[in-house]
Amino acid sequence: MLVTFASEPAHPDRPNEDFVGATPDAVVLLDGAGDPAGLESGCSHSVSWYSRTLGSTLLTELTRHPGSLAEIFASGIRQVASLHEHTCDLLHAGSPSATAVMLRRTGDTLEWLVLADSVLVLDLGTAEPTVVCDDRLDAVAAPHHALLAGLRYGSPEHAQARREFIETLRTYRNRDGGFWVAAVDPLAGEHALTGSAPIDAVRAVALLSDGASRLADRFALATWRQILDLLAHDGPAGLIRRVREAERSDPYGERWPRGKIFDDATACYLALPRAHAG
Repeated sequence: MLVTFASEPAHPDRPNEDFVGATPDAVVLLDGAGDPAGLESGCSHSVSWYSRTLGSTLLTELTRHPGSLAEIFASGIRQVASLHEHTCDLLHAGSPSATAVMLRRTGDTLEWLVLADSVLVLDLGTAEPTVVCDDRLDAVAAPHHALLAGLRYGSPEHAQARREFIETLRTYRNRDGGFWVAAVDPLAGEHALTGSAPIDAVRAVALLSDGASRLADRFALATWRQILDLLAHDGPAGLIRRVREAERSDPYGERWPRGKIFDDATACYLALPRAHAG
C-alpha cells in the first residue's frame, strides 16, 4: 500500500487533537473531541494526549495482535484507560474521547473499523465510492442544534450555547440510544462499524477526520468521487488547503452553520498498486 497523509491544527497556536499513523499494513486515524473552554473533563490529560496515546497503542496492537479490529480497538481503549485510571475521574462524562477509523490489510483482504463521525471512502471501481460513516452522533445532535440557531459565531451568547450543546451531548455518549466514541469503555469496539473487501477490488481509500470531510459532507463543495480525485492529484495537503479556503470564506458560520469555524483536519490516502486493483 502507498500511504500519504497530512494533518493540520485548526489554529497554529493550538495543539492538533487529531492523530494519524501507518505501518506497511495498517492505518489509524483518530479525531480527538475537543471541548469549549470552561467545561470540566475530570481528567488531567489533554485531548491531544488521549488521541496520540490511543493512536500509538492501536498501531502497536495492529502489528502484533491477530484478533479482529473490534477486539484490537477494545484492547487499546482498555490499555489507555489503565494509564490514568488512578489519577483521573474516568467516570466523568467529559473524559477525553475520540472518533476512529482503522484499516488493516490481512492477506488478500482489506478490513476496516469506523466509529463516530470520521469518514472512510473506498473506491471499489464503481461510479460512486462506498462511504462508511457512523451517523449516530449527528442523529443525536440534530434535535439540539436549535441551541445555536441564529447566534453569531464568536459572540458570548454563541460560546455559552455551545457549552450547553456539548453538555447535552455528553449525556448521550457511550450508551444505547446515543452514540459511541473511544473513551474509557472498551465496549465501544462492539458498537463500531466494521467491514472488509477483497484487496483486488479496492483501487484507493481515503480516511478523513470530520475537519477534512467537511468539504463534501458539510459544505457540499465536492462529491466523494471529487474528494478521491483531489487526493489522487493534489494529495492530502491539497484537500486540506481547499477546506481552509472554504472556512475562511465563511468566518462567522453564516453560509455553513457549524460549531467550529476552523477544525483540526486530517486526511490519509491509500493508492493500491494496479496489480491489486484489478
